[in-house]
Amino acid sequence: MSKVYVFDHPLIQHKLTYIRDKNTGTKQFRELVEEVAMLMAYEATRDLPLMETTIETPVSPAKTKILAGKKLGVVPILRAGLGMVDGILNLIPSAKVGHIGLYRDPETLQPVEYYCKLPSDVAERDLIAVDPMLATGGSAAAAITFMKQRGAKNIKLMCLIASPEGVELVQREHPDVDIYVAAVDECLNDHGYITPGLGDAGDRLYGTK
Repeated sequence: MSKVYVFDHPLIQHKLTYIRDKNTGTKQFRELVEEVAMLMAYEATRDLPLMETTIETPVSPAKTKILAGKKLGVVPILRAGLGMVDGILNLIPSAKVGHIGLYRDPETLQPVEYYCKLPSDVAERDLIAVDPMLATGGSAAAAITFMKQRGAKNIKLMCLIASPEGVELVQREHPDVDIYVAAVDECLNDHGYITPGLGDAGDRLYGTK
């Protein structure tokens, strides 16, 4: 079974409060999502392997460490996932970026892929799929399935807020994918919104209704 990491860092929790607040405007909301994504990426990459190297400091030679050549990728689930990408790239500018677009079929209610573009060497990369909200979990689970179908082997899922139902579904369908969140909220309401949540992340990021 995959692990669920809930980040209790004070800076993340502080910024998440303002992300949730309905009075936070679009500009500030967008900036906060980017900042929290960067802080979460700092924690989510804690297990990256290191290798030893030797450099010259202004004083003397020194043995120190660098990343061991591990290739990374960030895959936002459109459209709201785009709001988290720049924060992660600020921390890991060499990461490649893919995109996955899904919609829910109104008759079957199943997620349907309408766009998927991933790095050509996807099988060699550690991928972080990002979406601010893990609500029912259907879109995230489907996106991960589409990534695996194209050869992805090492995937993490990073979301700001999750519902217990969404976490359970992703763990059930993808027990090999660890989940990183800033909060797990109480439940889903009758409309499928995380409660208390933050509303519609896409609308709040881009000023649409």
